[in-house]
Amino acid sequence: MEKFEEWAIIDLFGHQKIAGRISEQQIGGSSFVRVDVPAIGKQKPFTKLFGPGAIYSITITDEETATAAADYFKPVPMDPWTVREMLNGKLALPDPAYENEDGL
Repeated sequence: MEKFEEWAIIDLFGHQKIAGRISEQQIGGSSFVRVDVPAIGKQKPFTKLFGPGAIYSITITDEETATAAADYFKPVPMDPWTVREMLNGKLALPDPAYENEDGL
């Protein structure tokens, strides 16, 4: 079976859009749509995975159009609210010094 990889603009439920190089990725027996968003300006490239139920439509396009769309949509790898909560200590982050009896 040929691996599917294309440049695309993806419409997500919740009136969100993302653009980049898409492919299929299997995790734990489930299939996800992988979106590799290209670097845009100072934003480094990043990857997001979406379950099929999160996607409204996919428009296959060329690299130039997908990159321009990614620049226009300005997706971020992590939302600023989550980062702010992590930095303010509101989210419990694992203590790297902690190990359980199994060494994990």
